[in-house]
Amino acid sequence: MHMPLEDTLGLNLLAANQHQADHNREHFDAWRLLCLNVMSSPGAGKTSLLERTITALTPELAMAVLEGDMTTQLDAERLEAVGVPVVPITTGRACHLDAAMVNGGLSLLRQRLDPSSLDLLWVENVGNLVCPAEFEVGEHRKVALLSVTEGDDKPLKYPVMFREADAVLITKTDLLPHLPVEIARIEAHVRQVNPHCTVLRVSASSGEGLAEWHDWIRAQCSEQLDNPNTDPSSHGDRAVLGQDYNSVPQLVNA
Repeated sequence: MHMPLEDTLGLNLLAANQHQADHNREHFDAWRLLCLNVMSSPGAGKTSLLERTITALTPELAMAVLEGDMTTQLDAERLEAVGVPVVPITTGRACHLDAAMVNGGLSLLRQRLDPSSLDLLWVENVGNLVCPAEFEVGEHRKVALLSVTEGDDKPLKYPVMFREADAVLITKTDLLPHLPVEIARIEAHVRQVNPHCTVLRVSASSGEGLAEWHDWIRAQCSEQLDNPNTDPSSHGDRAVLGQDYNSVPQLVNA
């Protein structure tokens, strides 16, 4: 029995993307660089969380961001203001980043710095609960955000996102007193889909859970440094991060 043409094309597309993602990861490993892919629906708080996280961890970790959005550079500008190098990737009609887009973003980032001088590369994906989970970009870990304002049924309605996640952050917990939602039900539904992921309650506004979140990041960075695929001799001089990154060019996809 032959597969429908649509299914065949879909498999070929995912296979080509996976090939590029594996290539990206080889680069990350050679640079001893941890890559985290941050995903969520629009408005779940990805950028606000990154603002708080990058500010807190900058004294100990050298970081950069590939910022995915469909049209604007608003989120990229917010993260640039925190003081880290940011490459905006405008996807146009695409509802997710893919490995080729991230590879293009890396090429632009390499014009500004030596990636081996970094400890952590953030990929802030396009706001969408479906497509980003299907397309790897070379990341070592996937982080999914779920706001308490979205209700408790999203892990069951969009299981691929939460099944693929290494960590699930339940965000905006400071709003719980004002919402008819039980956070224990959200956590139970996440566990039903993915019993092995780390689940954290966080609020970028109040600071709840951020210490635990930062500890999780530190642990992943340490694990990447111990990765046998990494090259200990490749980690460069972090002094390059002192330059001005406001002129980092934008990657635009049709």
